[in-house]
Amino acid sequence: MKETPDLYGAYPRLDEYQLAELTPLGERRTTSAGEVLQQAGDPPDEFIVVLDGTVAIVQQLGQQDLVVAVHGPHRFLGEIGTLTGQPLFLAALAQEAGEVLAVPLDRLRDLVSRDPRLADLILRAFLIRRSLQLTLGAGFAIIGSRFSADTRRLREFAARNRLPHHWIDLETDAEAERLLRELGIERDETPVVIWRGEVLRNPDNERLAAAVGLRRATPVQSVCDLIVVGAGPAGLAAAVYGASEGLATVVLESVATGGQAGTSSRIENYLGFPAGISGAELADRAEIQARRFGAELTVPATAVALEERDGHHVVLLDNEARISSRAVLVASGVRYRKLDLPGLDAVSSTSVYYAATELEANLCRKDPVVIVGGGNSAGQAAVFLAQHAAEVLLVVRSNELGQDMSRYLADRIERSEGIIVLAHSELREAHGERALEEVVVEDLKTGERHVEPAKALFVFIGGLPHVRWLGDQILSDDRGYVLTGSQLPGERPLLETSRAGVFAAGDVRSGSVKRVAAAVGDGALAIRMVHEHLGRSR
Repeated sequence: MKETPDLYGAYPRLDEYQLAELTPLGERRTTSAGEVLQQAGDPPDEFIVVLDGTVAIVQQLGQQDLVVAVHGPHRFLGEIGTLTGQPLFLAALAQEAGEVLAVPLDRLRDLVSRDPRLADLILRAFLIRRSLQLTLGAGFAIIGSRFSADTRRLREFAARNRLPHHWIDLETDAEAERLLRELGIERDETPVVIWRGEVLRNPDNERLAAAVGLRRATPVQSVCDLIVVGAGPAGLAAAVYGASEGLATVVLESVATGGQAGTSSRIENYLGFPAGISGAELADRAEIQARRFGAELTVPATAVALEERDGHHVVLLDNEARISSRAVLVASGVRYRKLDLPGLDAVSSTSVYYAATELEANLCRKDPVVIVGGGNSAGQAAVFLAQHAAEVLLVVRSNELGQDMSRYLADRIERSEGIIVLAHSELREAHGERALEEVVVEDLKTGERHVEPAKALFVFIGGLPHVRWLGDQILSDDRGYVLTGSQLPGERPLLETSRAGVFAAGDVRSGSVKRVAAAVGDGALAIRMVHEHLGRSR
């Protein structure tokens, strides 16, 4: 089989200098035809470079393998799990007798820390490979009905965490019933997840994460320096700067790294990325960076309470585990505000979304969709979905689009033929039985109502602070956002809350600027204040 062309930068070839750097760090091995060099589901422990012969990257489908790519000499194997420690989703098989170079991962990490060009080459290739895996539907399978809330939960969890998977719809896929019979699964036992021959019947997110190697054991350090609750931009920035400056840092995230920013199809106003960057890629890069410096990230891990014991802060998790630290950063962000609309409950599990990623775009391809909201999240969703949907209707309460949205986004939307903007308007009703069919829109100036066809509704109407887990331990404003610094009586550091040693950063903080860059700045600044607190407390 011929070598796969490198069309996107996913399969680069190492030059002679890079190969010379790697060679003394690894072991040369001969390979035989059909030999398994990497097995799907196993955690990677080596970085493998093909020296002679070809190696096929395959998705193992029982009796049949699907070849995803073929590598020849001077190409390297692996995927993003090689850097994060997550198990591999694809296997690597030698197609013929040849030779490879196997470099232990700890030696590779030492090398790339000294060679940024090699580091960039490997990271970019792995990120693009993960994107291709997601597109191909490699990885585990989810079998379930599109009308099932649990099917949607599993698909969204997989998508938010960039886990390669494919969905087999009980309602439309002719193979679904046959698969269930072969596996001995009743329809009412769905959704099920199939991975490495194991069948998980309607697993919760924690069980799925453990099965695919996303979730590791809860950190067991007696007392760490810093617990960061939330892995959005603020939390990830704090993890990078805290760990890189020597703090024993533990990050807890209940859903997925990246937070709401991780669901953005394209962030175009973030410093240093003139062509823009997707929220998922930004999150992946930050996670790899944080782990490289030694931060411990656990996903999913849901904080349910904050306590104080023996002079330390204690975060209680939903699995009853307790983690103690000398300082805590509250970076738990916000949760999307839901739309209260007659008729919406009947279709919410099948047709209402609070993010616009490839997952949602594939569900509403060539269909009319409606977006509610006038901020940047709504604008980014409109631009992205216009590439997939038959028509995008953007419903905005304000009189003009640029009132709450960045000007560059408003200009782009106004130039787009696939987006219709209804200013000074609101939704009044949703119609449909199991799936959305149409919505009723009211003009706030004239009071006139009209019906618009819609197969999907995207809601971006702001958020509510995710602070329930704090209880009454920390003071907040009348909307629930955490008060910090000068908002509190007495003299306090800018980001410190009403409890000494507990800080807040990002969207959850009262008065914060709801932008990715601002959240990253908060997370970085918080580390300086944590250092000052720890210095005073020692």
